[in-house]
Amino acid sequence: MKPWENNIRKVVPYVPGEQPNKAGMVKLNTNENPYPPAPGVKEVLQGLDTDVLRRYPDPSIKLLVEELAHFYHLDNDQVFVGVGSDDVLAIAFMTFFNAKKPILFPDITYSFYPVWCDLFRIPYQKQPLDNNFNIVKEDYYIENGGVVIANPNAPTSIYEELSVIEDVLQHNQDVIVIIDEAYIDFAEKSAIELISRYDNLLVVQTFSKSRSMAGMRIGYAMGNPALIKALNDVKYSFNSYTMNHTAIISGVEAVKNTEYFEEGINKIIATRDVTEKELRSLGFAFPKSGANFIFASHNKIPAKEIFEALRSNNIYVRYFNLPRIDNYLRISIGTDEEMIKLITFLKNYIK
Repeated sequence: MKPWENNIRKVVPYVPGEQPNKAGMVKLNTNENPYPPAPGVKEVLQGLDTDVLRRYPDPSIKLLVEELAHFYHLDNDQVFVGVGSDDVLAIAFMTFFNAKKPILFPDITYSFYPVWCDLFRIPYQKQPLDNNFNIVKEDYYIENGGVVIANPNAPTSIYEELSVIEDVLQHNQDVIVIIDEAYIDFAEKSAIELISRYDNLLVVQTFSKSRSMAGMRIGYAMGNPALIKALNDVKYSFNSYTMNHTAIISGVEAVKNTEYFEEGINKIIATRDVTEKELRSLGFAFPKSGANFIFASHNKIPAKEIFEALRSNNIYVRYFNLPRIDNYLRISIGTDEEMIKLITFLKNYIK
């Protein structure tokens, strides 16, 4: 080893889902929305005056902050916008988790959490989900340096009732509690309504799922003004111009069209319900989904075998070779046509 190698920060990186690009493929492995963004997004991009691209974008991202604050009935100083929820979460970890005590999150959850902890030298402790993949809220009563809960959880798809989230908050009022709600629009109540009662709560959401803009990279956090100011202070300390102009104006148009937003969510939920019935009839079991994906296990055929068979036929789902979940497949909800192709293949394969 060369002397300078001793000073390199070494981490095991997060591994994103495969991004194949094959003609005729059915891509159900990364929880992308199968439908296009709101029509206004295309219109504003087509009418873009490219002269604005020679100037720096607004570092405060004011237009989008204001639109999100209006949509969620919050004040502008309660909203922080970043380049995807991964960026928002990474800044939040860096900002709020600086105690010597470990932060807590489930043992089966978004696998970026331990990566950020290793990167930022944050101690952490994984709390086991129960046998049904639900949070054991009492496990979060212990002394800690912060709490992170994805709700609905990934990859399990399970939505915890707001009463569970509030119970965790009640027992952790001396640390920051982050609720990661990437999939909340496909579930039930958001923790946003708890912000007014808990000044240590940060709720993080994204445009990648329900707003069909994974490729634009827009995420945001909501909380009390002191938390939002702290996030901005950290952001401005290493990069003032985090979001480009095209993303800002596209995000504004996506938020404006509430009717399109709700129609898209309802369409995906309807397809999810039909797909669940079909999968049950084929011998699959899964928890009730609160997301735009299903976390399924077959009663006879190993998940890895099904994954490989699907992949060889250009149908992509996600397989995790990890403890406790190595016999499950995470199946994103695509269009009706895509899900029919999936089910047709599975019927023939299982038969």
